[in-house]
Amino acid sequence: MSNVNGREGIDFQVKVLERSGIGSETCMPTSLHEIPPRGSLDDTRKEVEMVLFTVVEDLLSKHKVDPKSIDILVSNCSIFCSTPSISSMIINKFGFRSNIKSINLSGMGCSSGILSICLAKDLLKVHKNSLALVLSMEAVTPNGYAGKKKSMLLPNILFRMGGAAILLSNRKQDKDMAKYELEHLVRTHIGSDDEAYQSVFQKSDEDGVEGVSLSRALLNVATKALKTNISSLGPLVLPYSEQLRFAWSMIRKKLLFLPRQKGVYVPNFKKAIQHFCIHAGGRAVIDGIEQSLKLHKEDGEASRMTLHRFGNTSSSSIWYELCYLETKGRVKKGNKVWQIAFGSGFKCNSAIWKCISDVDPTKRNAWSDSINLYPIIDDEIPN
Repeated sequence: MSNVNGREGIDFQVKVLERSGIGSETCMPTSLHEIPPRGSLDDTRKEVEMVLFTVVEDLLSKHKVDPKSIDILVSNCSIFCSTPSISSMIINKFGFRSNIKSINLSGMGCSSGILSICLAKDLLKVHKNSLALVLSMEAVTPNGYAGKKKSMLLPNILFRMGGAAILLSNRKQDKDMAKYELEHLVRTHIGSDDEAYQSVFQKSDEDGVEGVSLSRALLNVATKALKTNISSLGPLVLPYSEQLRFAWSMIRKKLLFLPRQKGVYVPNFKKAIQHFCIHAGGRAVIDGIEQSLKLHKEDGEASRMTLHRFGNTSSSSIWYELCYLETKGRVKKGNKVWQIAFGSGFKCNSAIWKCISDVDPTKRNAWSDSINLYPIIDDEIPN
């Protein structure tokens, strides 16, 4: 491997990995276990098939859904954009109807899972009495960087295999079966800012080796995007008392000419929301969002444990986190869940779900074989 990334590059990756909060049971494609790693089109397609065929088959069988009853199909995978598309791969494998409305999203980063939900929601408004299947994943195989630039080596360390399948419906007969109702969805894009636009950037290094660069400004960019996002989300979910306290702090700040951040009240979102699913982009991202929202460590538990068990699975990570909360038996009927996702561009997207049924924590999911081992206390995770 030293011939690929250089001795310094290998040492850097080992050092970051030891402090990343990622455990030893995460999954990488078979092709990346080779030396040197393989990243061909066929290898990538095999990875996509392994992940998405598995989750779709599991969802259809678990809920006894006929593939031909699916009316809308939305898939997202940022790096891999093949011909035929990923949506076409699913249609071919499971025999969906010829008049299905299918869309494939690419290049939208780790926030594309909520983008796909948004697109499916809009389509369901137009097409009544329909079922929509949303598939979220990221292909790790073509994402491997074989150069020596440190900012481009970070994705090698953070990203892992994973995917999720979500079934949405606007049919009356499905209401009693549904677990959640989508209450709010807020999208933010601050790509007009050059620093934000370049914070996650696919490019070639000085030697012509392609990869994705993560800039040092990424955490600050994510915090800025989050603040813009919650300025729109807050009035939709917060009680009036919290909104008034925030508004008064802003007025007071302007009247007294206080510094930019000093004196601004951070609303207590825990008065409106019981559970938080923060994109497991990395340990620093989770810590930063907790700090920005004034959350406690236990509020980010699902995100930290997902990062440890599965790594950064990109757009699907927020669904692993929701599964964690369900399997722990913490999501109760009437509770609200806030999914927060970040992605290249730069984007911050939020979805608020209300639990409308009793969730069975014993139902089989990705956490079923290991939930008794979690949470892992901080002392057991290298810092």
